[in-house]
Amino acid sequence: MGYTNWSSDTYDSLRKSYAGKGRDTIFSSRTMSAAMSPHGVAFRESRDSAAHPKSLAIQVYLDVTGSMGMIPEILVTQKLGSLMNTIIGHGIAHPQILFGAIGDHQCDRFPLQVGQFESGTNELDQWLTDIYLEGGGGGQHMESYLLAWLFAARHTSTDCFEKRGQKGFVFTIGDEWTWNELTAADIIRITGNPQASNVSVDQLLQEALRTHHVFHIHINQGSYCNAPSVINPWRNLLGERFIKLEDYNAIAETIASTVAICHGVDLKTVTRTFDTPTAATVSKALAHIKQDIIIQDKGIISL
Repeated sequence: MGYTNWSSDTYDSLRKSYAGKGRDTIFSSRTMSAAMSPHGVAFRESRDSAAHPKSLAIQVYLDVTGSMGMIPEILVTQKLGSLMNTIIGHGIAHPQILFGAIGDHQCDRFPLQVGQFESGTNELDQWLTDIYLEGGGGGQHMESYLLAWLFAARHTSTDCFEKRGQKGFVFTIGDEWTWNELTAADIIRITGNPQASNVSVDQLLQEALRTHHVFHIHINQGSYCNAPSVINPWRNLLGERFIKLEDYNAIAETIASTVAICHGVDLKTVTRTFDTPTAATVSKALAHIKQDIIIQDKGIISL
């Protein structure tokens, strides 16, 4: 996957086609697409090609429980162009993005959905709109964001790391805390891996960090705005990799800016390309990610 190219003109046409359409029309799936099921998947692959000789794998996992359905919608209808154009415009010429979805493995039917790594406009749009907005969640102020780390660590294979030692990226996006553990039964049910054993959130984070930059973006709107029970555990777990975003409308620019910063671009250089409100929101969210916390070694960056 990931052999096609991004086109701003194509996205403009797609974006216009969504005008006036509601969320239920755009996201028409009423169950998880078989193509997005993680069950039985050995690997999702991000590979170099003639079109993309130096691919960079970026995984974006969207919370699709009841309070977060607006994030996939805004990405599809307004912000996919901002995401891709900002990344490409700051020196990352060959991003390959995998869109996934996160629910609650304790109560949802489909707590993990995973697309493919793609670079082309139509393909990215396809995987985004194929996401099933289950709208569940269990009401315990916890969702299963750690499933993204499980999949990234154990079920993705990327040329950026395997050929060049360059870490990919994993972003989870939501408004709650994560469950602290996956049992063997959970993993077998979701991925089909018969060799699974119980694993803690700390173990999965360390596995994912070996090959990826890992960030969680907390949407600081809604029921858990500035809630210590959510924000403090995230900060304790992730440190500077925890990003608190005050306006979900800036989600695409926040992801793209984080990727650019980790590739040595100054935050002010990135945000000057945004409108004033977006620049202010992104600057506040990423102010703690400084160049001095990024270790650069021959172009290979480790956080």
